[in-house]
Amino acid sequence: MPKISKKWLEHIISFALISVLLISLIIYFNNIQKRSQLSQNREIERWLNLDFLDFDNPMHRAILEESLNIFEPWQDQKHAGLIEDIVTYRQQQVLKSTVNNDGQSPITTRQVWTIAWMYLKFIFVYVITLVLTWYGVQTLGIYRFIRLKQKRQAYLIEMYFYIKKQTGFKNWKQYWEDYKPALVLFLKAIGKGFAYMVLFSPAYVLAYSFRTKFDTDMLVFMVLLGLISNAILITYTHKFFTFLVSESRRGYVQTAIVKNMFNSYKMNASDGISCRRIIQWNKIFPGHVFGHIYKNARFQYLATIKEQASFLITGLIIIEMALNIQDHLSYELLQNILYKNFAIVALIVLGIYYLVKATEVFVDWMIERESKLYNNN
Repeated sequence: MPKISKKWLEHIISFALISVLLISLIIYFNNIQKRSQLSQNREIERWLNLDFLDFDNPMHRAILEESLNIFEPWQDQKHAGLIEDIVTYRQQQVLKSTVNNDGQSPITTRQVWTIAWMYLKFIFVYVITLVLTWYGVQTLGIYRFIRLKQKRQAYLIEMYFYIKKQTGFKNWKQYWEDYKPALVLFLKAIGKGFAYMVLFSPAYVLAYSFRTKFDTDMLVFMVLLGLISNAILITYTHKFFTFLVSESRRGYVQTAIVKNMFNSYKMNASDGISCRRIIQWNKIFPGHVFGHIYKNARFQYLATIKEQASFLITGLIIIEMALNIQDHLSYELLQNILYKNFAIVALIVLGIYYLVKATEVFVDWMIERESKLYNNN
């Protein structure tokens, strides 16, 4: 029998413990809500069985409330609440097909299927956003690293030194030709500043800015918000960039250079790095020392995906709650917290936990597979 590693054993134990805990809470709260609803329904049904009362008639309701107040004058609020409960109960009977139309109610099969559909949509948005974030983090991190190796400065600083080099005024045509690069640098600086402003903005700020132009219920809109908001892309780009810088200082880099591997970071040069290599999905840099730097940095970054995934899930939950997007999982979670439907809350939390745990297991499997490849090489 193969021996289970400590890492996989921890996954199994945590999965079992959290599952037992949350499923127990689901059963516990569901039973409480069943008993509460049954007790309340019995009291209401007793009054509804009185044929001489028409609860659609406001006068009948008022007469019943006044009669109860005469017999029990110290319980006016209780009697008013009873009338409200009867009216609400009758409305619920008419709208029985509506999900969560009542407050504390037990879980129904219809609710389970509805939540399952919301859960699948949440998983779809999460997976697509995580994959795009993974691609964006690597692409932006590589671009920033190459700029570092090229000893490029900030666009405004480059513009300042470029203008400083220009001397004298010749003619307007020559003036335009001389200062056009400075204008390009200035526009790049503005674009970069705007991009930072967007990438560091909270999701709800961006959403409310664009909700008049886009349908916030669109899954594409959710993916876009999850990708560009809450600084997730910038934060993890910086982490990946840090791994690249750390790897570039290791001894094997100098060894590779001695073995005549390419070491230039000029864009699209024969011995440099092409833009196509940077933006392609499967990033390969054959014959260049950066290929080894990238692979090792990528391997170190794999463990960070767990943190990135948790941050992303939290961001998606906040986005759906803040925008009040109906028929989405997080909105349903918020509504059931307000209604105190704790059985459904525990069910949704269990689903989110399974998603987080599945991500952790997948990342650990990737790390283990990559480790075996490195050991074999």
